[in-house]
This record gives sequence, structure tokens and C-alpha cells, in this order.
Amino acid sequence: MVGTGLGIGLIFIPLTPEIQAVARRVIWFEEPERALQNPVRFLAYAMTYATHEDMQMIRHYVTDEQFREALDQVPPGIIDQRSWAYWNLKFNRYPAPPLPVRQLP
Repeated sequence: MVGTGLGIGLIFIPLTPEIQAVARRVIWFEEPERALQNPVRFLAYAMTYATHEDMQMIRHYVTDEQFREALDQVPPGIIDQRSWAYWNLKFNRYPAPPLPVRQLP
């Protein structure tokens, strides 16, 4: 669906040229089309690495409620403690819940 947007669940982020550029910056190690296939993972990287201008672009497409949902589903190992605290505070989640932790077998 290149050009029309990619996403799963209730979070849909269109694959515009601007969003493609953001995706290239925040998930530099894979193609934007692949990065946007999992919007929650994309948002986790954005919450960690995006600039203010990048986040303004993303905010055109993602509501506060969708950001909260993404925070509830952030994969472990992507977002750092400082970013986790900031975004939880930004969405009135204080104190922030524990940062997701990887479970090793």
C-alpha cells in the first residue's frame, strides 16, 4: 500500500513524503514502508529519536488517545528511560508505569 499509508489496529499513519522522511531518520536501518508496518514500534522509535519538527508531523495523524495506546504497547528495548518519563508525563500518566523490560528465556 505504498503511497496510501500503512498501519495496523486503530493507528494509521499515511506514507506521505514527509512521513517517509521522518521514518528514514528515526528508523534509519530499514525502509520507511517496513518501519510503518508496525505503527506502535514506529512511534516508540519516534518518541526516542524524533525531533520536535518530526513529532509535529506525526501529530497530524496520531491522536492523544492513540499515543496513549502506543505507550501501553511499546516493545521493550526501544525507548530510553528519559523519553519514557517525558512521554508519559506529556499524556498525564504520572507517575509513569515501569518501562517495558525484555523477558529472556
